Amino acid sequence: MTISSLALVDSTLREGEQFALAHFTTAQKLHIAEMLDDFGIDYVEMTSPISSPQAEADLRAVAATSRRFRLLAHTRCRLDDVRHAVDAGVDGVNVLLGTSPLLQRHSHGQSIDQIVESAVEVVTWLQERGIEVRFSCEDAFRSNLDDILRIYSALDGLGIDRIGIADTVGIATPNDVTETVTAVRAAVGCDIEFHGHNDTDCAVANALAALEAGATHIDVTILGIGERNGIAPLAGMVARMATVGPQLLERYRTDLLPRLDNEVAAMVGVAVPFNAAITAPTAFSHKAGIHTASVLRNPATYEVLDPARFGRRREVLLGHRLTGRHSLRQRASELGLVLTDIQLHEVAAEVRTRAGRRPLRSDEVDALIQQTALGFLVPVNAMVAHAGGHV
Repeated sequence: MTISSLALVDSTLREGEQFALAHFTTAQKLHIAEMLDDFGIDYVEMTSPISSPQAEADLRAVAATSRRFRLLAHTRCRLDDVRHAVDAGVDGVNVLLGTSPLLQRHSHGQSIDQIVESAVEVVTWLQERGIEVRFSCEDAFRSNLDDILRIYSALDGLGIDRIGIADTVGIATPNDVTETVTAVRAAVGCDIEFHGHNDTDCAVANALAALEAGATHIDVTILGIGERNGIAPLAGMVARMATVGPQLLERYRTDLLPRLDNEVAAMVGVAVPFNAAITAPTAFSHKAGIHTASVLRNPATYEVLDPARFGRRREVLLGHRLTGRHSLRQRASELGLVLTDIQLHEVAAEVRTRAGRRPLRSDEVDALIQQTALGFLVPVNAMVAHAGGHV
């Protein structure tokens, strides 16, 4: 199915707050919300105000700001919870209730009939007050499909804004997601939100499968932080969509993604993961000679994403034992120098030899290029021989 709709629900201030190392201050939450607003995020989801006095104060603080995104509170399916959220000034409430046999037995103890009754009561109350509402079946992929279809159909009949499908423990495969979302899409006419955890490293793949099967909203967090291994990372989701639906990203400031990841990483005391899509320090670094030669001719040969779109720059690494002549020629040109083919072979051999012991700094490579261009290059092997084997 062609993906025709995408809305991003950022849950850094709710799901992300459940990350083991997260402890955001009010000032940090306001700053994160401001950065997300600059990015153009569609929704920001925050912790239920009933969780703690601080959670309520933070929710009210963000609600009072000038912003373009719609502010959501994430609550249990209880009237008292949603009343507190509405009183705090939110635009919408994301309600959830566990529907798997495990959660029915060990969490809330309600039957499917009771879940439907509770959901209808809460959703109707919110609708009567003009509040946007989403109801989510928690642990949907360990729930009986007939049960969740029954719940979703009843709420769709009320004219609910969205229903949510949550892979709460990250158990689903993309095929599982396709089958479930396809079945739900056939049963309801409202929007569908997908929340996928990353316990088995499938969060982004599962989110894409959900969109392709008819979902409209995807939950993300900055860096993917959240309970346990977190959920789909914002930058990872953007990277995926950049190749399959780039037109759906036009309203977002994707060049702000590095700032978002780096600032939140500093807040929670971690480094941006080395393999993070788009924002990793080496996400657009090229090393192998055969790669760099092609990239210098046409970046699309080994890049599916344009780094400039995300505020990044391509980096061709030179100071290593895999360096190639084409990348050294390019660097010489940037230094205003022209090397002959013989000189290129000489400097490439010298860089590889020296880098076999340790990687060279960029200034060291530049010095070797300059020495070669001026005819002053002294191979390290010759230096060793002259010094009697000691350098």
